[in-house]
Amino acid sequence: MTSPVEFLKPSLIILYALPVFLLLMSVEFLYGIFRKNNTYRFNDTFCSLTLGVLSRIPPALHLGISGLVYEIAVNLLNIKLLASQNWLTWVITFVLYDFLYYWKHRLSHERAIFWASHVVHHQSEDFNLGTALRQTSSGFLLTWIFFIPIFILGIPVEVFISVAAVNLIYQFWVHTEHIGSLGWLDRLLVTPSNHRVHHARNTSYIDANYGGVLIVWDRVFGTFRPEKDSIPPKYGTSKPLQSWNPLWANIEIYFQLIRDFWVTKLWKDKARVLFSRTGWRPADVKTRFPNLHYEDGDAHKYVGNSTFATMVFIVVQFVCWLVSAGFLMGVFEESYLNHHLLALSILCSVGITAWHLDGRALSWIFEGARSLFMILLVGFWDLGEQLVQVLAIQAVFNLIFLSILWIRPLISLFRRWTSKVVF
Repeated sequence: MTSPVEFLKPSLIILYALPVFLLLMSVEFLYGIFRKNNTYRFNDTFCSLTLGVLSRIPPALHLGISGLVYEIAVNLLNIKLLASQNWLTWVITFVLYDFLYYWKHRLSHERAIFWASHVVHHQSEDFNLGTALRQTSSGFLLTWIFFIPIFILGIPVEVFISVAAVNLIYQFWVHTEHIGSLGWLDRLLVTPSNHRVHHARNTSYIDANYGGVLIVWDRVFGTFRPEKDSIPPKYGTSKPLQSWNPLWANIEIYFQLIRDFWVTKLWKDKARVLFSRTGWRPADVKTRFPNLHYEDGDAHKYVGNSTFATMVFIVVQFVCWLVSAGFLMGVFEESYLNHHLLALSILCSVGITAWHLDGRALSWIFEGARSLFMILLVGFWDLGEQLVQVLAIQAVFNLIFLSILWIRPLISLFRRWTSKVVF
C-alpha cells in the first residue's frame, strides 16, 4: 500500500521543473523588453516566486490528509485498484481529474471558504509566467474533498500524482500576455487568451474560464467568456491586497472571514460567513469594516517602496529560501523538529523581507535581530553541514549589508550629536 508520505511527491516534481520555469520566465522578460511591452515588476515577481516556494512547505512537512483519505478509501472500502499499465486508466484519470479540477476551481471562486485559499493566485496585478507560480499554502486543508471520486474509483496513486502534476505544469504556459488568440485551440483547450479572461477583474470577465487543460467544461456548464479586443483585461482582485507580503497574502481572506464571523451579531449571518458566495458580508460588518474595491476601469497598481539596494538584498534572500526549501522537500533527512524549525526560519525571513518592500520603518531592525539570532542558532543546531553553511552565509551577508546600509545614517547622526556637544 502506498503511504501518505509518498502521496505528496508532486512537490519534488515541481521542484525539478522549477529551473525550466525560471528559464522561460527569463525568456518572457527579455522578449517583453525587446517588444517594449514588459509585463514584469520586481516587487510583484518577488511576491509570486516566494509564494511558490512557500506553497511547497506544507507538503514537505506532510501536512494535509489527502494520503490518509486515499488509504481509507482503498482499504476500508476494499477497492480494487485499476491497472496502471493500462493506457485506458491514464485516459480516464486525465479526463476525470480535469473535470473535477473544473468544479474545484469554480467553487474556489464562488464560495468564500474556498476563495480564502485560492485568492493568492489572483492577487497579482500583473500577468506573466511568474503569476503561474503564485500558489496558495493552505490548499491542503480542503482540496482533497474534490478528488474523492478518483480515490473511490481505484485510480492508482502514481497515476493520480502524475496526471495532477501534468495538469498543473500545463497551466504554467497560459499565464502570458505575449501569445494572442490560437484559433480553434481556444475552443478546445485552456489557452493564454482564455486564461487572461479568467485572471481579469473586469465585470464582463469575472468568474469565467475555470478549466485546467480543457476549456470544454466551461462551454458545457456556461462559464466560458471569450477575450475581446475592446475590453483589455485588468488583473488582480476587485478587493486589492495592497501588500508585497506573501504571508499576509495567504491569510488575508481567512482573517476577514474570522473577523466577520466574530463581529457580526446575527447567528444566521455567522453561519453564512464561511459558506456564502464570495464577496457577501453581513451588513453590520460591512459598515464597520468596509473593503477597498477597484472600479471596473481603474488601472491603478500597488507600488510599495523599494530601492536598488533593497532589490539586491531580496534576490540573495530568495536564493537562500530556494536552497533551504530544496533541502526541506528533497534531501533534508533530519528530525521532525528540525523540519519544522527550518520551515519556521524560512517563514520569519520571508515575512521580515517583505516588510522592506512595503516600506515598513522598523523592518531593517528586525532583520538585524533575526540575522544575529540565526548566527547564534546555527552554532547549536544540528542540521547538517551544507544547510548550516547556507543559513550562516545568509545571516552574515545580511549583517554586512545592514552595516553598509546603516553606516551613513549613523555617521550623520554622530556628527549632529557631536556638533551640539561642547568639549
